[in-house]
Amino acid sequence: MTAPLVTRVSRADAAAVGDAVRCLKAGGLVAFPTETVYGLGANATDGRAIARLYEAKGRPAFNPLIAHVADLAAARALARFDAEAEILAEAFWPGPLTLVLPKTAGCPVAELATAGLDSIAVRVPHHPVAQKILAAFGRPIVAPSANRSGHVSPTMAAHVLADLRGRIDLIVDGGSTPVGVESTIIACLGEPMLLRPGGLPRDAIERVLKRPLAEPPAGIVPEDDAPIAPGMLASHYAPRTPLRLEARHVAAGEALLGFGAKLAAGNEGAAIALNLSERGDLIEAAANLFSHLRALDAAGAKTIAVMPIPHDGLGEAINDRLARAAAPR
Repeated sequence: MTAPLVTRVSRADAAAVGDAVRCLKAGGLVAFPTETVYGLGANATDGRAIARLYEAKGRPAFNPLIAHVADLAAARALARFDAEAEILAEAFWPGPLTLVLPKTAGCPVAELATAGLDSIAVRVPHHPVAQKILAAFGRPIVAPSANRSGHVSPTMAAHVLADLRGRIDLIVDGGSTPVGVESTIIACLGEPMLLRPGGLPRDAIERVLKRPLAEPPAGIVPEDDAPIAPGMLASHYAPRTPLRLEARHVAAGEALLGFGAKLAAGNEGAAIALNLSERGDLIEAAANLFSHLRALDAAGAKTIAVMPIPHDGLGEAINDRLARAAAPR
């Protein structure tokens, strides 16, 4: 039986920053203060750590997560900035502004963190504790609000502990967060568009841009810390190749997305077969989901046969994303 996870709380000092960095490098989950609210941090390049994060928050939907970096130079390694995005970054970073931008070709952030989209949400936080952790870690950190899904966002370490005790590894206590509401999210994928109001007022952004922000089309409602690219609605990565769900047999010429130790009957004739987790581990399956779908989509098969996946735990979110990917288009 796995021992229960003990959540440690450390006052924000040099030792706590070192502990946080070691924990993140080991795939752990660390809550830390930003100027907006406490974020639940995971290594943005580690799909398994991100899957753990979704599980810790509860009822995960694999929405895109915000990648936090130490400075604009680090952000440019993840995203492509047009002239207006550069203006906003120069004016408001570090600070409570998130920009949704096209991903760079070599973006190291795990597919699970961007929900398979070609865009990425990036922020440079201003809080000194967040800055020290990011600088010492040297890699992007995804950090949605450090609370259970649907609960009130935390502005103190005690709020995080009340919600996530036994679910995460470490809380770095940096006192109350000064802003107290989440970051403002602006999509720069064309005309700058307000996706979520937050800690940076609209009028401050419009003064810098010297024009009004566009409004998202009807039906696009960003969820908790979940920036949605314009035109994408609630859908995420959808392969061109049709998906056949709950497949227990593979037809000749089909690609196979497997799960568990025993692959579906007829797998020997599959054009290509990838297994989300040979061990039947839903955390591993979640980490592999979008990258495996992309690889199978690129294989040129007529259909992707998807084996049954349990609906418990992270399986709920995996099946939700597969159902969306299989929906008629």
